[in-house]
Amino acid sequence: MIPATGEAKVQQTADGAIVFDVAAAARAGSERFDPAWFDPAHWRARGLATEHGGGRGGVLRVRVGDDEWLLRHYHRGGMVARVLGDRYLWNGAERTRGFSEFHLLADLARRGLAVPDPVAARYRRSGVHYRADLITHYIAPAQTLAELLRAGAIDASTAARIGAGIAEFHAAGAYHADLNAHNVLLDSRRVWLVDFDRGALRAPSRPWQLANLARLRRSLLKLGAARDNEQAFDRECWQPLMAAWERALGRVGVQASAGRSGS
Repeated sequence: MIPATGEAKVQQTADGAIVFDVAAAARAGSERFDPAWFDPAHWRARGLATEHGGGRGGVLRVRVGDDEWLLRHYHRGGMVARVLGDRYLWNGAERTRGFSEFHLLADLARRGLAVPDPVAARYRRSGVHYRADLITHYIAPAQTLAELLRAGAIDASTAARIGAGIAEFHAAGAYHADLNAHNVLLDSRRVWLVDFDRGALRAPSRPWQLANLARLRRSLLKLGAARDNEQAFDRECWQPLMAAWERALGRVGVQASAGRSGS
């Protein structure tokens, strides 16, 4: 993954707007962001697309020169999806799903957190509704926690890595609205979090942090992590994860206190 420069530009379109990373567009050979780059058919026709599961409606992985991008179209979930499908209520450009996530990812990346760098986001408005898309850099090589679980590759050490990695986000106030096993990725160095739709920066607080972790635990159990033995899962996986999370948060608290006392 090639880090974004942090320089973003907004480009108006016939029915909305695009916000994009200037450096990413330049590497793709343009000073502007081609709206066709949000279209899966554009990449499939050129043989540059690979289906990449995850999220509602799936995600497409595309090759753009030396870069790899992930294209995601925002889809609603639950009962409301039967009525609105992929449409959202218009409430201003900066509040669209794509623009909000683009700016949050850029902010988290600037703070040194392991998130995919945003490439571009767009909205297309029609009356009181809009549709949205997001493109991020592809994180390679990395595996999701769900993939590791299916491969039987989660032990106490891996669980502890995950707990410490999540603690970095929580200490920074990074709230993830859907922390599940598909949105946690690991490579040889870092623990990454992806899909920050409806995420936010909040004041660090144990209630929402523990709610985040409870959601992740439910996700693991739903995917069969306990294998009919929840006590063994807690002992071998969940307890090491939580212990590492607590230790990492404690270290950050000590460092923050030392910084305040030295200022």
